[in-house]
Amino acid sequence: MNIVGKVIGNRYEILEKIGEGGMATVYKARDNVLKRYVAVKVLRDEFITDEEFIKRFNTEAQSAASLTHPNIVSIFDVGHEENIYYIVMELVQGKTLKEIINEDGVLPWKWSVNIAIQVASALETAHKNNIIHRDIKPHNIIITEDGIAKVTDFGIAKAVSNSTITAFGTTIGSVHYFSPEHARGGFTDAKSDIYSLGVVMYEMLTGRVPFDADTPVSIALKHMQEKPAQPIKLNPSIPYAVDKIIMKAMEKDISLRYQNATELLKDLSMALKNPEGDFVQSNAENMQYTQRVPTLGEEMNAQNNEYKEKTGGHISKKSKAKKIWMAVVIICIIVLIPVIGFFGTQLVLEAGQPKDIDLPNLVGKTFEEAKELVKDTEINIEVVEEVNNEEVEAGKIFWQEPPYIEGYQIKENSNIKIKISKGIEMVTMKKVVGMKFEEAEELLENELHLKVEKKEETSKTVEAGIVTKQSIKEDEEIAAGSTVEVYVSIGTGIKQLSVPYVIGDTEDDAKKKLKDLDVTVVYEEDTTKVDGKVLKQSIDAGTTVDEKTKITITVNKIEAIKTGVINLNLKSLLGSKATIEQDENGIEINPTVGLKITVNDEVVYSSTHRKDETSITANVSGKGTVTIKILVDDVRIDMRQFDLSVENPVLTID
Repeated sequence: MNIVGKVIGNRYEILEKIGEGGMATVYKARDNVLKRYVAVKVLRDEFITDEEFIKRFNTEAQSAASLTHPNIVSIFDVGHEENIYYIVMELVQGKTLKEIINEDGVLPWKWSVNIAIQVASALETAHKNNIIHRDIKPHNIIITEDGIAKVTDFGIAKAVSNSTITAFGTTIGSVHYFSPEHARGGFTDAKSDIYSLGVVMYEMLTGRVPFDADTPVSIALKHMQEKPAQPIKLNPSIPYAVDKIIMKAMEKDISLRYQNATELLKDLSMALKNPEGDFVQSNAENMQYTQRVPTLGEEMNAQNNEYKEKTGGHISKKSKAKKIWMAVVIICIIVLIPVIGFFGTQLVLEAGQPKDIDLPNLVGKTFEEAKELVKDTEINIEVVEEVNNEEVEAGKIFWQEPPYIEGYQIKENSNIKIKISKGIEMVTMKKVVGMKFEEAEELLENELHLKVEKKEETSKTVEAGIVTKQSIKEDEEIAAGSTVEVYVSIGTGIKQLSVPYVIGDTEDDAKKKLKDLDVTVVYEEDTTKVDGKVLKQSIDAGTTVDEKTKITITVNKIEAIKTGVINLNLKSLLGSKATIEQDENGIEINPTVGLKITVNDEVVYSSTHRKDETSITANVSGKGTVTIKILVDDVRIDMRQFDLSVENPVLTID
C-alpha cells in the first residue's frame, strides 16, 4: 500500500517512507495543524485483519501515549482511516542501535553502559506505569545525533505479544532478544524486559548476540536451556562489574535476575564509577524456601473446634493444657525439620563442591614462582608452549588462560594454561656478499628470521642485482627480527643528467627538454599565471640524476567557463501542488510562484511563473560539473549535478 502524498486524519500529510519493519511501515509526515514534522507508523496489512489484535493495539498504544520520558519516543496520536491503522509519534533524527552495531561492531564499554542506563531509565518509568515493552532490541532503540537513546514501539510491541497473530518476520527479528519465559510462551513482566536489555548490552559489547541458530525455534530453545558465554571472555576489555551486570540481567531464573529497572540502574551507575568493583550481588543467596506455620492460637482454635464438635462444646482444663503442649511440640517439629534439612543439605552440597578462589596473576613470574603461588589451592598449571619473546625475559610467564582479571574467581582444582618466554632468539649472521639479492633475501628472512632493508648503489665492478656489502658481519650474533641492510649493485653505464630549468615553458617545450627523464604531468589552475605554462618541477634545475629518473612538472590549466541550457517542467516538479484553485467567482487563487535557479548556491535565474507551466528554459554558466538547485518560493524542490564540460550541455528537469 503506497500512501505517500495522502493526508490521513485530516492533518497528517505523508511525505516519504523512511523505514520498514516486521510490524509496520514508517513514514515522514507533516502535521498541517501544528506545522511540524512527525513520524507516522502504519500497521502492515497482515495485522489489520485480526480484530483481537486491533483492539489490543488501540488500548496499548493509547496507554503508551501517556508515557512522558526523555528516553521514550513520544506518541502524539493514534487512529485509523479506512484500512489504515496508524500511530503518530515524535520524529527522531538518528540511527537505530542495530545500525550502529552493524557499522561499528564492538562498541566502547562506557558508551554502551551510558546507553543501557538511558534505556533502563525509560523502562523504569514504563514499568511504574504498568506498561511492559516485551520487544526490547537494538532495532527499537534510536540513537539521536546528540547521543540520546530513544525507546520506541511500546504500544505496538505489547499488542503483538498478546495477540494470536503470528508475524513471521517479527519473530525472526525478535527471538534473539526473547527472555526464556517469553520463548516458552509463559507469563512475561518487567523482568522479561530486563533480560532483553541484558541481551542488548551483550551485543553492544561483544558485537554478537548470545544465542544464534538456523531457525527461530532453535534460538528460543537456547534461551531456555543454554548458558551464554561470558561477555568478558569474548571481549577482555569489558570491565569485571559490567560483565557481572550483563550475566545477572540474563539469568534464566527470573528470581535470580534484577527484580526491577531501579536495581539495574543502580548497578549500571556504580559501574561507571567503579568498573572493576565487586558490588553486583547475586540473588541466589537471598532465595530461601518459606513455609507458613500456623500460630499457637490458630493451632489451639483448630483443635478446640474439632473437640467441641465431638463433645458438644465442653473442654476440661486438663484436656486444654494437654492440647496446648501438643501444639507447642508440633510447632517446634514443623519449624525445626525444614531448618535442619536446609542446613544439612547445604553442608552436604558444600562438602562435595570445590571452593571458589581468586584467580592468581601468573604473568611475569617464573614457573617455580607460579607453582609456589598456587601450592595451597591444588590448581594445576599446564605449560602449553615455550617460545621466543623479545619483550619478556627468558623463563618468565607472558600469557595465561583464563586471563587474569581482578576479582575474578575460579574453582579449586581448576587448570590454568601458561606460555613461557625463551627470551630473544639469537642467530649467527651468514655471508651474503656475492649472492643474488633474491637469494640473500630468502636466506636472511626465511632461515635466519631477519628483516632485510635493500640499499641500491652503483658499481663499476659488480653486475646489477648482486650484493656488494652487508651491515652485519659474517658470524656475528644478532637478535632474530633485527634489520640487516643489504647493499645491491645497480650496475654500470647509467647516464648521468643535469636537470634543466623548465618553469615558464609550455608543456610541449618542457617535455622536449626533459626527454631523457621519466616525465609525469599534473595540472593546477592558477588564474594569476599564464595558461599552459609550467608552474613547478619536482627536481630542482642543476641537480644531477640518473637517466630515466622520475620528474613531475605542474602545468597551469585554466578551465574555461561554459554555458549550458536547463529545460524545466515546473508543473511536473510541483506535482499535486501545481493545481491552481479558483474562488467562488472563478478567480484563480495564487496561480504563480517565484522560481529561482542557483549554480553552486549562486542565484543565476529568478522569475515568476505559473504553477502549471511545463516548458521553462534558462541558460547557466560555470566550470566543469556544477550543482544546480531549483527553488520555488525559496524552498528547494530539486537538486542536480550538471556537467558543463561536455559539448552543448543540456539538462532536462521534469
